Amino acid sequence: MKPQMVKNLLMSQIKTVAANAKFFCIDAERNFSRKRKLTMEKVISGIIGMGSGSLTNELLDLFNDSPETPTSSAFCQQRCKITVEAFEAVFRLFSKKLCDSFEDELPVLAVDGSKIQIPTNPDDVDSFLPGSNGQKPYNLLHLNALYNLNHQIYQDAIIQKVKSANEHVALIEMVDRSLLRSALLMADRGYESYNNLAHVQEKGWYFLFRIKDGDYGIKQGLSLPNEELYDVSFELNLTRKQTNEVKELIKDRNHYRWIPSDMVFDYLPPKSRKIDPVRFYKLSFRIVRFPISNDTYETIITNLPTDKYPAEEIKRLYSLRWGIMPIF
Repeated sequence: MKPQMVKNLLMSQIKTVAANAKFFCIDAERNFSRKRKLTMEKVISGIIGMGSGSLTNELLDLFNDSPETPTSSAFCQQRCKITVEAFEAVFRLFSKKLCDSFEDELPVLAVDGSKIQIPTNPDDVDSFLPGSNGQKPYNLLHLNALYNLNHQIYQDAIIQKVKSANEHVALIEMVDRSLLRSALLMADRGYESYNNLAHVQEKGWYFLFRIKDGDYGIKQGLSLPNEELYDVSFELNLTRKQTNEVKELIKDRNHYRWIPSDMVFDYLPPKSRKIDPVRFYKLSFRIVRFPISNDTYETIITNLPTDKYPAEEIKRLYSLRWGIMPIF
């Protein structure tokens, strides 16, 4: 899509939000109820299009150096009337419209997180950090982004205060609410968990996650080849019950796994009564290990089918994930 078409699409979504201003104002009855030069549409488009100049210069650009350019104070007053949900709505509407124009057989998405420093505000206790070793106090946010590697755009994003940041929660929320019917989701080792994989599986998507290569994490307890390279498929039945029958079953380490009640897993009840039947959740995946240099190896967990995605293709796909890094 040409840049001008993208710009027109963005402006169309800003107009849609501005047309429903009452849902995105601090005071729905009074804010933006009168005609002003700084309409909601103008303020939102101005903020989204701002560069690194001073607010005065940015406003001059926005109003084409007109002598009628509003003051910085007037702009700030109007800006404070708009809720953060207005910008979230513009982003979601724009992303959906843009992604709907693509005709990918399988969208390839990457998830990652990054910290963002914002102006210091001690009153915002959930993002405020006092600093240490002579460092000044500062505030941090944590950006969680779902990035479309095919087209180099953000598919979704969640911003959290640093003290309550949880990348697993953000990942699950973005996966669960996505309107994509199919996708391949790639993630780094920090996202390794049965719960994350299960949410992707339940969505009907494919996953391709890098996992710990040692004796910890999901690999722990599985019987894997004593070789440097392998590609092994599993159907692992997860349960929280510990009956005598289950204790016998989990001796088969490649087919059954007990998970404790304090481990987050949304598809099994955390607790059950003794009389309740044993419940299992089946998670299907492959563990693939391949070289990335003469003496370095990578271990991947994926549910991509072996016939269409052999180890070499898995290696190629995972290398695409690093396309997200320059964006942050």
